[in-house]
Amino acid sequence: MTPRYEAGGRRIQSSAAWAMLLLILAVVLTTFAPARAAAAQRTVLVMGDSLSAGYGMAAEQGWVALTADRIAKEKPRWRVVNASISGETTAGGRSRIIDAVVRERPGVVVIALGANDGLRGLPTSRSADNLAYMIGAAHGVGAKVLLIGMQMPPNLGASYTRAFEQNYRTLADRFDVSLLPFLLQPIAADRDAYQDDNLHPTAAVQPQLRDHVWTALAPLLD
Repeated sequence: MTPRYEAGGRRIQSSAAWAMLLLILAVVLTTFAPARAAAAQRTVLVMGDSLSAGYGMAAEQGWVALTADRIAKEKPRWRVVNASISGETTAGGRSRIIDAVVRERPGVVVIALGANDGLRGLPTSRSADNLAYMIGAAHGVGAKVLLIGMQMPPNLGASYTRAFEQNYRTLADRFDVSLLPFLLQPIAADRDAYQDDNLHPTAAVQPQLRDHVWTALAPLLD
C-alpha cells in the first residue's frame, strides 16, 4: 500500500462519481447558501460511530455531548449536532452525508469513522474512497473538516494496520483538512479505561477524549 492507497496509483474516486458529487453539491450550494449566511448560530456536525455516539452510557456523558457543553460556554455562536450511529461504517457515513450537510448546513464537519471498517477487515482503499466522498460533501457546502483517525490492533496484520492508519494522513494531506490521528490516543494503553468489551471507553474517560478532540477542533471555530 502506497500513499495513493494501492499499487498502481488507484484514484480515490472514479471521475464519474466525482462529477456526480460536484453536480449535487452545486445544487445544494445554490439552494441553501442564502439561508446559511443568514443563520445566527453555526453548526458543528459530528459523523461518527459508537465511539462518538456514547455507546454504553447516557447520551450526555459521551465526549461529543461534553464538547457541546464546552462550546456552549466558550463558543456560544456554535452548536453541536451529533449524527453518530453505533455500528456505522464509512459506507454508511457516505450514504448519509449529503442529507446531513443539506439539513444542518454546518460550518465544521467532524468525520470520526473507519473503526468498524477495520474491525471487519474491509479494504482500506474502499474506506478511503468513502471518507474522501464525505470530505468532498463537507467542502461542497463550505464547511471545514476535522478528520479523526483510528488505529487497528496488530492481530489484523502489520500491512493492514499500517495502510489503515496511513489512510487518514493521506486524506488530510490531499484535501488539506485538519487531522487528529487517533481518537483514543490518551487512553489507548489503559485497560481500565474500557468497558467489558475492551472496545468502547467508559464514561469516566470521556472528558479526556473531549479534551483531546478539542485541541484540533477549537482552532476551526472562528
